Amino acid sequence: MYTREQAFRIASALMRSGEHPRAVQPEMPPPSFSVALSREAGSGGLLIAREVGRRLNWPVYDHELLAELARELNVHVDSLEAVDERPQNWLVECLEAFAAGANVTEANYFRVLVRMLLTLGARGECIIVGRGATVVLPPESTLRVRVVASRADRIALIRRERGLDDAGAARYVDATDQERARFLRSHFRKDLADALGYDLILNASRFSVEECAEMVIEGLQRMQARHASPKRGHAPQPAPATSAG
Repeated sequence: MYTREQAFRIASALMRSGEHPRAVQPEMPPPSFSVALSREAGSGGLLIAREVGRRLNWPVYDHELLAELARELNVHVDSLEAVDERPQNWLVECLEAFAAGANVTEANYFRVLVRMLLTLGARGECIIVGRGATVVLPPESTLRVRVVASRADRIALIRRERGLDDAGAARYVDATDQERARFLRSHFRKDLADALGYDLILNASRFSVEECAEMVIEGLQRMQARHASPKRGHAPQPAPATSAG
């Protein structure tokens, strides 16, 4: 686990090292907090992340992070769609299959992934979904959120989103949850189900997407207020509503 200062130093050193020539070196520690969101399959965690991003006018990194990883590793983003949050041996096979001669290894993938997470965390004011962000980013400046829901609700959501029958949706939920747990255990030595790894756990079966987003924003505001100083700016505020007229 990195402290805020350690994360900033690592991100700065990596970007100075020449390994990441296109990156812009951050000038200051993060002006505000970020959100790292972990979710059960079918819990609606991505919907909540996007709603928080919409209200705060913050970017949400999910598929976008994969696209940047693909550019860094010189592979097609479709290959990382299959690789992301999968078990270790499957990761190596997919990277080798899609690399098309590029020098891509498992070590490269995770070095780039961790570097990107630390860089985003150093900049602040963003929401990162999955990818081990709840483990990598410093807890001093990160609200670590876990979204859960009942199995029945998760199966129903996956059934609607993917056009599967109940059995197919159940298999998808189970397989995805297992893959995400193995990803965190294999590469970060952490237990995905450990409640102490999160600051806020939301039951999406009991609260709507909008209500969950409100709780995330309130958590951010409380954390920011607790650590407030003149250099860190103000607590995050929802973006002003725009007129439809």
